[in-house]
Amino acid sequence: MTKIVTPDIPKSAQFTDPGAAVARLEELYQSATRFLCENFAKSMDEDAPNLRFRAYYPEIRIKTSSYAQVDSRLSFGHVSEPGVHATTVTRPDLFRSYLTQQIALLIKNHDQPVSIGASDTPIPVHFAVANNPGLHVPHQGAAGFTLRDVFDVPDLTTTNDDIVNGVYDGEDSVGPLSLFTAQRVDYSLARLAHYTATDPSHFQNHVLFTNYQFYVSEFENYAREQLADPDSGYTSFVSTGNVEISEPNQKLEQPLKLPQMPTYHLKRADGSGITLVNIGVGPSNAKTATDHIAVLRPHAWLMVGHCAGLRNTQALGDFVLAHAYLREDKVLDDDLPVWVPIPPLAEVQVALERAVAEVTELEGYELKRIMRTGTVASVDNRNWELRDQSGPVQRLSQSRAIALDMESATIAANGYRFRVPYGTLLCVSDKPLHGELKLPGMASSFYTTQVSRHLAIGIRAMEHLRGMPLERLHSRKLRSFDETAFL
Repeated sequence: MTKIVTPDIPKSAQFTDPGAAVARLEELYQSATRFLCENFAKSMDEDAPNLRFRAYYPEIRIKTSSYAQVDSRLSFGHVSEPGVHATTVTRPDLFRSYLTQQIALLIKNHDQPVSIGASDTPIPVHFAVANNPGLHVPHQGAAGFTLRDVFDVPDLTTTNDDIVNGVYDGEDSVGPLSLFTAQRVDYSLARLAHYTATDPSHFQNHVLFTNYQFYVSEFENYAREQLADPDSGYTSFVSTGNVEISEPNQKLEQPLKLPQMPTYHLKRADGSGITLVNIGVGPSNAKTATDHIAVLRPHAWLMVGHCAGLRNTQALGDFVLAHAYLREDKVLDDDLPVWVPIPPLAEVQVALERAVAEVTELEGYELKRIMRTGTVASVDNRNWELRDQSGPVQRLSQSRAIALDMESATIAANGYRFRVPYGTLLCVSDKPLHGELKLPGMASSFYTTQVSRHLAIGIRAMEHLRGMPLERLHSRKLRSFDETAFL
């Protein structure tokens, strides 16, 4: 039997100071990953090792014996019932503020210490070396030994969304503290870097999704204006490839080839800036992006894209504030059944409507001239108009839909699923039922006049949400009756 070698692991310790608890998490994680990196580098340079190297994710654990008497307005910060609850943790340096806040609420609401120690979940070597620029894990067969015989590798049987999907059955009567396990987070951090070509550390707490690259240049222009204003609170702008500027006139070197989902970050020191992700067209991309960004626990995400207007009274350039969603995108049906309602979140809806009014300088009844509130339908077939329209048009009419796109319902549904506040403000760019198709000349004129204003509204809405206390923004509508303590 192969001998298993592990780093020296300090015993679990109890903490009532959240800062000290997070510091211990960082100590344990750094020790574990350093051990794996050092032995991996050594193994690659020498003969095939006859040992197995293993290190473990750190863990947060709390034991309660009574139900917490907490403010009933809070949707997070406490476990739902007495017992033992735990979660594994990765990259505590990246999640320091988040972990400090969540642990502080847990200690306060239960008047119990948290226990910090090593878990029994091994760290896959791929994730351990991910933040070491001098190391990379070769493809299978490229090393002089069978990698999985010496190190733990990612295991998709234990990397899943059982907790967020509400199908987690627990192990040894230990309830989950967080929506995501450490290996699920590590998986998404790796995917984010691949799809967006920016490091996860650059992502901000407020995320805008769009389905057109036209918005990017406008976002860069806005970013440069903010960097020129010393009172804006923004500190830098990050473009694809992790190119970062802090002065308004600095040049941004653009990569020769854009990633699948070009992403840009207007940063603030506390992470409360704005990230813009161009997810492109289609519900599959929308699901992929939100599946992975969700592990960063953003405070809100909004869709600001283009749509087909379905009413004759709508005009190109009008806005649509989604109040409900007709989900015909299909990509989330296995994770979130279509019978689950996706409710509008009052705080987000008010922020979006207020932003439209401020940017357009229209109020009250006059605002209805350019904005409709209603159901947005999302489909998985971009050319649905070319098929027999009787079925789709009947469903659109019965649902009272006022707009159609391919991403909004996916983003909202995944926001609901992952407990991330969500919202949608679309801009009508064509009216296929009324003969106004999106053609090159019409599109160019539309993009020139509308993109800047639309993006400005999305940014203004995020600024309103940024000023809202977190406990108000995270609606109880997003939480089930058997919920994790951590957001």
